[in-house]
Amino acid sequence: MDVADDSERVAASLVRRLDGLTFRDAAADQVTALIIDSVVEWARAEGWRVYRRAASVLPLPPPLSGQCSVLDVACARPNGPPVVVEVDRTDRRRTVEKLLAEAAAGRVPIWVRWGTGRFVAPPPPVRLVTCVVTRGPGPAGQVRLFSRTPASDRPPPAHSVTPVGSTDALALPIPLDDGRPR
Repeated sequence: MDVADDSERVAASLVRRLDGLTFRDAAADQVTALIIDSVVEWARAEGWRVYRRAASVLPLPPPLSGQCSVLDVACARPNGPPVVVEVDRTDRRRTVEKLLAEAAAGRVPIWVRWGTGRFVAPPPPVRLVTCVVTRGPGPAGQVRLFSRTPASDRPPPAHSVTPVGSTDALALPIPLDDGRPR
């Protein structure tokens, strides 16, 4: 199986899983945890072994260069290369470096970005999976809160409350104006 084709299929599968994720009024760290939990559930449903906070092949920068970075989720698959997933709200250069190093080591790298949009695609072979949320103010003096509702469950837009005015019933069929003055 071609790894490039496999990465596209794997990313598409994760997109379908995250499409059903909903939450309301969650802080940023809660949203990240919810998404990571969804990734773990998705991978387990695929029949893979799942590791949270798994060691990355990329070492940490000095002065911690003797230690490795960690991945949010790593998955061992019986019939394919491992899959690694990072979940971020911001565009982090370090995440791209980590995922590129993982790809070079033969893993399928997926970057789940969440936020209100404007996601910049990472360089190949890193696959981008987005999770668009809405942002609203939290209680006074507290952090912003995020929500996600599937498009099919969103309420219709509010209609104008401006009165239309009176209307008269017309008999059907409505006569066409023939252009002659009356």
